[in-house]
Amino acid sequence: MPPVLAPAPAGSTRRAFLAASAGLALLVAGCTAGSAEAPAVSTEEADRLAGQVAVQEAVVAAYAAATTADPALTLSDLAAQATEQLDRLRAAAPSPTASPAASSAAPPAPPAGGDVRTWLREQVAAAASAHARACARQTGARAALLGSIAAGLRGHEAALA
Repeated sequence: MPPVLAPAPAGSTRRAFLAASAGLALLVAGCTAGSAEAPAVSTEEADRLAGQVAVQEAVVAAYAAATTADPALTLSDLAAQATEQLDRLRAAAPSPTASPAASSAAPPAPPAGGDVRTWLREQVAAAASAHARACARQTGARAALLGSIAAGLRGHEAALA
């Protein structure tokens, strides 16, 4: 009589294995990262992060401008995500004051009678690129945050396509 193979337990799927592996990696990274004091933020890093706050403020303003220019656009979820990203950037910025570049970073107005969605997608793509470039010039959690926001904005760009 041939041997009967027992079915695999329900919890041992490939997805469960990947989730457990990712969780273990985060646990190990968290244990090693928390064991030493966080490095001080250099003035240059702080200034660059403040510049990225201004970039994200421009994204939030672009969503507001696009919604005003074309009320038929349903952008509330994406706009809320952009605002949440801005809040996280502000919390990570070492200085509680607003950057002087914030007022000059506002996007241009959407084209009158033009394709507002395409304009917004271009604004989001430019911000994602700026965050990705700045990510390489930061360290630790600030770099991870900028990378995460850049990736999130790339998702917005795809959703706006």
